[in-house]
Amino acid sequence: MYNLAHRQDDELIDALAADGIAYVPFFPLGGFTPLQSSALSTVATRLGSAPMSVALAWLLQRSPNVLLIPGTSSVAHLRENIAGAGLSLSPADVAELDRIGR
Repeated sequence: MYNLAHRQDDELIDALAADGIAYVPFFPLGGFTPLQSSALSTVATRLGSAPMSVALAWLLQRSPNVLLIPGTSSVAHLRENIAGAGLSLSPADVAELDRIGR
């Protein structure tokens, strides 16, 4: 499991990136317990986006070797997932989100 709140694989992701190896996080949106954080909500509100879109954008900006396969059972969530790929987080946004898992 790897996402904003569960960051145990930080070193592994960096090592894999150095070797050009992809990393696919399990439960990128928290799985059966979806991610919830005041910092995530604050950044999402500031960007006019859904919190899960921001969480996916953070993962995509985390490292170029992160590949996402978020599951969904609704068209609305699929749209949120796709929107995350189009978000660009500022360094301040990333720093605020980084504090969630550290």
